[in-house]
Amino acid sequence: MTAGSRGDVAPYTGLGARLVRAGHEVTLAAHAVFEPLVSGSGVRFRPLPVDPRAELLSARGRRLHDARTGAGKLVRLASMARGAVDEMTAALVEAAREGDVLLVGGALGPLGYAIADGLSLPALGLHLQPLHPTGEFSAPVLGTRSLGRAGNRLSGRAVTASVELLFLDAVRSLRRHGLTTAGRARARRPRTVLHGFSEVVVPRPRDWPAELEVSGYWWTHETGQVSPELEEFLAAGPPPVFVGLGSATVPDPEGLSREIVTALRTAKLRGIVQRGWAELGARGDDILTVDEVPHSLLFPRTAAVVHHAGAGTTGAVLRAGVPTVPVPVQFDAAFWASRLTALGTAPGVVPLRRITSGALAGALRQATRDGSHRARARAVADRLAEEDGAAPVLAALARLAR
Repeated sequence: MTAGSRGDVAPYTGLGARLVRAGHEVTLAAHAVFEPLVSGSGVRFRPLPVDPRAELLSARGRRLHDARTGAGKLVRLASMARGAVDEMTAALVEAAREGDVLLVGGALGPLGYAIADGLSLPALGLHLQPLHPTGEFSAPVLGTRSLGRAGNRLSGRAVTASVELLFLDAVRSLRRHGLTTAGRARARRPRTVLHGFSEVVVPRPRDWPAELEVSGYWWTHETGQVSPELEEFLAAGPPPVFVGLGSATVPDPEGLSREIVTALRTAKLRGIVQRGWAELGARGDDILTVDEVPHSLLFPRTAAVVHHAGAGTTGAVLRAGVPTVPVPVQFDAAFWASRLTALGTAPGVVPLRRITSGALAGALRQATRDGSHRARARAVADRLAEEDGAAPVLAALARLAR
């Protein structure tokens, strides 16, 4: 079970498909709009209410753009999400009643675990970000500034407490759905949590308890192919730059699109612009606008990828072995962007709030003309290819069965 944007759902489709191939029966509970993501995977789907894109494009969703700090955005997101959580609770409970084990996405952690306890079901956490407190870095949703070991841990605890508060009313409401919420002692026991990213990108914090594992990436189940129009564009010239912001929304799509086009042409690069939730768009012989395209088929054929630095897209770019220019939008994006620059696969970060055509053009020149970025990206991709992120999840399920 998971909730949120496309990036909070897509990695579980590939993990679910792998579990199906290993003999498990898997159901993904997520927002109804994401049901097409499981097509052909063998994974069943249970739709949850709430359309996250509609929420982000609503008046209250647009107010997220007004917050200037990570903490401010988190407070506004919590306010927006509280009603959505209440609306989803009944559907989550009904989906969980059909299971023998609950695999709880990090976005639903406290509520998912409470449902598991109320139904006396075992649960595993499946997190796409390092959400547990550590002294090695501050809470990823609050930015990248280190506060010292004690301050970093405190920031992580503060975010954890805020998330638990967000779900408090929904957890209390479980009694109305026939679930007991008396399992507090059980809830305090250590839970196995597996993290769907690689230690190549985020080394496992040394101060984490043993039950917190870093498993490796869970690659999205992707169907479809490159369209004839896109295939023709790729063949018509040198490798283009891909520009996409995924499920992120922006306050001025037309203005941002103009900056992107100017940056590409200033850097003398062809471009593929993904419309996405940001509603980007551009026209010209040297630029093509597309909708959904399988990352695994397109990214390896690009000169570089400009993206919003979500956890899933960050992994997909690293898997492709191409240079990147992260344009972090909000929440944990700055954390992932900092990892890309630390790995040397990105020349630097161009935050969305400060983006200009000049800044983006300069970063693109570095990314595409300095061969070291491509070499480092290729080296990281080779290491990721050796990993099997689903294997630790299968092992954890086997331990539960025993």
